[in-house]
Amino acid sequence: MPVADTSQLISGVAERYASSLFDLALEAGSVESVGSDLDKFQSLINESADLKRLIVSPIFSADDQFKAISAIIAKAGITGLVGNFLKVVARNRRLFAVPGIVKSYRETAARHRGEVSAEVTSAHALSAAQQTELKAALKGVTGKDVTLNVTVEPSLLGGLIVKVGSRQIDTSLRTKLSSLKLALKEVG
Repeated sequence: MPVADTSQLISGVAERYASSLFDLALEAGSVESVGSDLDKFQSLINESADLKRLIVSPIFSADDQFKAISAIIAKAGITGLVGNFLKVVARNRRLFAVPGIVKSYRETAARHRGEVSAEVTSAHALSAAQQTELKAALKGVTGKDVTLNVTVEPSLLGGLIVKVGSRQIDTSLRTKLSSLKLALKEVG
C-alpha cells in the first residue's frame, strides 16, 4: 500500500474515532476535560519510546495492547471517558491512530468553540510572550481566535513551521538552508 493511502486510512480512522469521542464528550459536558486527558496521554507517547512502539507495532496482540494501555492509563490517572475510550481503541487494534485521534479531537473542539487550531513546530520551546504574539498574528490572518498546538523539533535549527488548515508557513532555518544548498547546486 502506498504511503499516501496508508496516511489517508489512518486519518479516516482517527477522524471517525475523534468524532465519536467528541460527541460523547459534548453529551457529557466534558469537552475540555476529555481534551486535557487526551493531551496527557499524547505527552506520555511523546516521552516514551516504548509506548510509541506499543502503539505502532503490529507485533503486539490486541490483548497485550489492552493490558498495557489499561496499566498505563491507571498509573497516569486517566479514567472516565478517555480511559474507557483508550481501552476500546486498544481492543479494536487501532492504537496506531491515537496521535491522529488526539489531533482531530483538538481541531473539532476548537471549531466547536469558534476557534481555529494551528499546528506549530519550533526549534525551541516558545515562551508565553512568543505564543501570545503568534496567536495575535494568526488571529489577524484568520479573523478567529487561534489555539496553538506546539511541538518542539530541534532539527529545524531555528524558526517555525505553522500549519493552519490547509495553509503552511515554513520559516525554519533548515528549509532556508536546504533552499540555499539547492540554489548553489543549480549555479555550480
